[in-house]
Amino acid sequence: MVNFAYFQRLGKALMLPIATLPIAALLLRFGMPDMLDISFIAKAGSSIFDNLPLIFALGISVGLSKDGSGAAALAGVVGYFILTQATIAINPDVNLGFFAGILAGIISGHAYNYSYQAKMPDFLAFFAGKRLTPIVAGLCCLVMAWFCGEFWIFAQHGIDNFSAWIAQSGAIGQFIYGVMNRALIPLGLHYFLHSVFWFSLGECTKVSYEVGSSLHQICLNPEVVSHLTLGQALPNIDNSVITKIADMTTRGDLNRFFAGDPKAGVYMAWAYPVMMGGLPGAALALTLASPKSKRKLVGGMLLSLALTSFLTGITEPLEFSFLFIAPVLYVIHAVLAGVAMVVCNSLGILHGFGFSAGLIDFILNWGLATKPWLLVPIVGVFFVLYFVIFYFVIKIFKLPTPEVDEANDKSGSQQVTMDPKAYIEALGGTDNIVSVDACITRLRLGVHDCNLFDDDALKELGAKGIVRIGAKSAQVILGPKAESIANSIKASIGK
Repeated sequence: MVNFAYFQRLGKALMLPIATLPIAALLLRFGMPDMLDISFIAKAGSSIFDNLPLIFALGISVGLSKDGSGAAALAGVVGYFILTQATIAINPDVNLGFFAGILAGIISGHAYNYSYQAKMPDFLAFFAGKRLTPIVAGLCCLVMAWFCGEFWIFAQHGIDNFSAWIAQSGAIGQFIYGVMNRALIPLGLHYFLHSVFWFSLGECTKVSYEVGSSLHQICLNPEVVSHLTLGQALPNIDNSVITKIADMTTRGDLNRFFAGDPKAGVYMAWAYPVMMGGLPGAALALTLASPKSKRKLVGGMLLSLALTSFLTGITEPLEFSFLFIAPVLYVIHAVLAGVAMVVCNSLGILHGFGFSAGLIDFILNWGLATKPWLLVPIVGVFFVLYFVIFYFVIKIFKLPTPEVDEANDKSGSQQVTMDPKAYIEALGGTDNIVSVDACITRLRLGVHDCNLFDDDALKELGAKGIVRIGAKSAQVILGPKAESIANSIKASIGK
């Protein structure tokens, strides 16, 4: 369980660099010719996508550090440059890609934790403490560069083979991906799946070209680009003139989608029917299947969460509302996510998002998508599908539905309490809390004993669910206020 808890912590650290994607996507889209057609805005957005591995190295190192220090960030940057360049010098065939940022961030975060309080002899006192961190991280990344130069090629083949198997297995592979995407959420490990498919799978090379006086960009297979030269026309685009060919390839379904790859969006389009249609349908089914005396309160809570899912694609609060009380519904949800993946790809629908698959991203990225109009009826179909299946499964098998205490929800929707002292007491007191962090929707806790939690008190405070991972690690699902609550708890207990 210690190792699993560590992966939880790493998953949380991944959220910091992922938080840069919305602004990158917004700038890139608004600057494109089909939107505002302002090149410097588009370039500002593309600069973030172009440097995502470095941003991940920086963000993960900060996320893993004990106090979020800027010294850890500097160590992540130093480690990333050493790792990538030294690895290439050893073996030019090795392509660490996105994983270079993850490796450098992990190494640098731990280097900071072990060295930021280090003491040195007087004549080396300048290098004591946090100033030692970039040196330690750089040396550790140099060792890792040797290892990667000699052995990463085997790991690279394994990752490529796994992702290629999923990609080449047609409907079977797509179904497995969709199911895994939802199945890993309760464990907080779905970000690792994203790191492969969104940021590493497939590659293309960006080509800039002019048509008339308008500048455009497309991302094509590197083999195709290898036969192109500046000044010539792009195949199948009349009156085009190539103005620039990128030196580096763009990797990953999400990166390629925003770079203009017409074949990207395979691993994102499926989420729109589930998040905009399916889960709101599930919320309505849970509401109508609730006892009449509680229906108004349950509906107030669930339908507000459904609106959040529909608009923004933030689904965890709604998913956790039925995960623990009726796990079979979550299994159905994961299976239907796999079905959505198969349906979207069988119809040739390609779409993407900078944050998540809600209405905002759906509209904003319509111009980059392939057959986005088909998603509109599919969203409606999945709304009905989820509603019918959830409602009748609940009724036939007499499954429980979410309950809301009227005393704690006089407004008609359960509110998340912000009082840190109340959370500390419900978590077993200050002495029971070892560490507390947060991702978008959940507290991530290290404790001495999970059995000291007062589950009823946590639910009264607004928790949608509690996930225990062994005896010393847990998560409390709170929704978007999780990080604010985590920070207030940290300030109260001094950790």
